[in-house]
Amino acid sequence: MAVRPFRGVVAPILTPFNDDSSVATDLYVTHAHWLFEQGCVAIAPFGTTGEALSVGIDERIAAITALVNSGIDPARLIPGTGLTNVADTARLSRACLDMGCAAVMTLPPFYFKGVSEEGLYDYFAQLIGAIGDDARIFLYHIPPIAVVGIPPTLAACLHEDFPQQVIGIKDSSGDWENTRELLDIDGLIVYPGSELPLLEALELGAPGCISATANLNAAAIAAVIAAYDSGDTALARSLHEDVKRFRTTVQDYAPIPAQKRLLAVATGDLRWANVRPPLVAMPEETGHELGALLPQLAL
Repeated sequence: MAVRPFRGVVAPILTPFNDDSSVATDLYVTHAHWLFEQGCVAIAPFGTTGEALSVGIDERIAAITALVNSGIDPARLIPGTGLTNVADTARLSRACLDMGCAAVMTLPPFYFKGVSEEGLYDYFAQLIGAIGDDARIFLYHIPPIAVVGIPPTLAACLHEDFPQQVIGIKDSSGDWENTRELLDIDGLIVYPGSELPLLEALELGAPGCISATANLNAAAIAAVIAAYDSGDTALARSLHEDVKRFRTTVQDYAPIPAQKRLLAVATGDLRWANVRPPLVAMPEETGHELGALLPQLAL
């Protein structure tokens, strides 16, 4: 199945937890449907924002199954499947692809540091072999968290050697020059991991962005892209300033607990504030303080 770029904003959906720390499937499904209503073109379950590395393989499969069973088209899902070994990453990736997911988003093996590009290439080559020829992978470059990254030279090599399997990359480096270099790779789908460089990325051929704050502000980010696509540059730039302010305000706090607390405040369901260790929930008072700095959430 060939994957066309999703043109617009993709949300790396937050993972809600019940008070006993189990996945709150009801909140998860409701939030996913709301994200599509707000203008998301796809969602990416179990990225960093979804506390992926705190969620087990079977838990992830069950949650994605619940999304599909609720009527969400799996062809609009790009689940995160990156673990630290080929066997587990391949098992999770295979399960997602078998459900009909558009692709999977995969971290490099991040436990061993200081590894060579040759070693990383070998890892992904083995992973593709373990998943099968129908593997569809977005690489996930997030060196501020994973430390181990996927440099543009490696991304280009993997895409050249496996053009049907390594189809894109999410660049959460926060380094615009790195994103620019990735956008020069012919045929590679490149999403910046933030809306901050969105207009610059669109001008260089990016189809949109995958942004954590789409969990709260998807409609506003989608409006920037719509204005750009309509040719109204002035409106796009004005709207972009608003979404950049929203993003920078939220990221001054711990972004995952902050967004969850904001959802708890906005919806009245306090389960939204729950996080899994080692993260710590944002105090309710702090959530109200942050909420006062932001436009009213349309929930």
